Amino acid sequence: MTFDLVTQDPHTKARAGVVHTDHGAIETPIFMPVGTAGTVKAVQQRDLKDDIQAQIILGNTYHLYLRPGLDVLQKAGGLHKFNGWDRPILTDSGGYQVYSLSGTRKIKEEGVKFRSHIDGSQHLFSPEGVMDIQRTIGADIIMAFDECTPWPCEYDYAARSLDMTHRWLKRCIQRFDSTEGHYGYSQTLFPIVQGSTFKDLRVKSAEFIAEQGREGNAIGGLSVGEPAEMMYEMTEIVCDILPQDKPRYLMGVGTPANILENIALGVDMFDCVMPTRNARNGMLFTTQGIINIANKKWADDFTPIDEELGGYVSTFYSRSYVRHLFHSKEMLGPQIASIHNLTFYLWLVKQARQQILAGTFREWKERMVKQVMTRL
Repeated sequence: MTFDLVTQDPHTKARAGVVHTDHGAIETPIFMPVGTAGTVKAVQQRDLKDDIQAQIILGNTYHLYLRPGLDVLQKAGGLHKFNGWDRPILTDSGGYQVYSLSGTRKIKEEGVKFRSHIDGSQHLFSPEGVMDIQRTIGADIIMAFDECTPWPCEYDYAARSLDMTHRWLKRCIQRFDSTEGHYGYSQTLFPIVQGSTFKDLRVKSAEFIAEQGREGNAIGGLSVGEPAEMMYEMTEIVCDILPQDKPRYLMGVGTPANILENIALGVDMFDCVMPTRNARNGMLFTTQGIINIANKKWADDFTPIDEELGGYVSTFYSRSYVRHLFHSKEMLGPQIASIHNLTFYLWLVKQARQQILAGTFREWKERMVKQVMTRL
């Protein structure tokens, strides 16, 4: 994987670049739809390509390891062949999922023992094992195995966790560099900066991660409940330390405003379940603001969901019709909403890129943060 830094905005730290992988190029800043179990919920691959115009999607190591399992994925020829997605894929390491299983897991130096949420069976994720699993899944970009600390978090716990994450990273790198991919294309390992919301720990982690010299770097452990301003402070500290010539991926973020503010701080890559999860609950993000489609005010609004956005579902279906689908509990409602919200998110980062290239990002961002977060 290589990264070309095309330009930096003159008034902020926002960047426009291109990530090159064996499955295609990714123009940054970019948003990556989350396909936890090998599917972006309720969205077909054709819609991801043609309507949403996704350039890269995510898979999740924990979920894919449990189901369909590594045997099936290996027989299929990897996740790309299994789900029919021929563009880049990133897999997260399962660290966050294990973190969220707090009642059924034990963290030790060796790794994490946990019970499957499906059948209660016991498993071990070690740094070496997670590298092997992600080799078998076959994503273009794979993530180091880390511990995601909760928020709020005691300083001593965050410090101990960080040191272990760094030791685990060394083991991940050693295993990754001593093995080959299974399917004839290259894979890239991203380390993850941790350190909770403690400035000195974030600095320590960012410096350690930068020293590893990998092709890209990630920032984890944010957007876990801390105030947005705290997230921005930690992101800025880390981005100022991580190498300029490598892509920076902020994991699990976030609202449209979060994405725009973090682009301004120097982040290149984002993912979040918000556009699809909120879509299934009837929240639609539009170029003019946020719609709660359940509200009565949309009952006889026959205008398209978002004419300005473009894309098939956003311009073909009316707000009234989508509201009817949700009230009738028809599956098509959440499907339309999911495609629409992802189309919006990809539109937003594409617009941001155009503004960065034009040198007009700061003024546009200040206006758009307010506009897209307005409740309609």
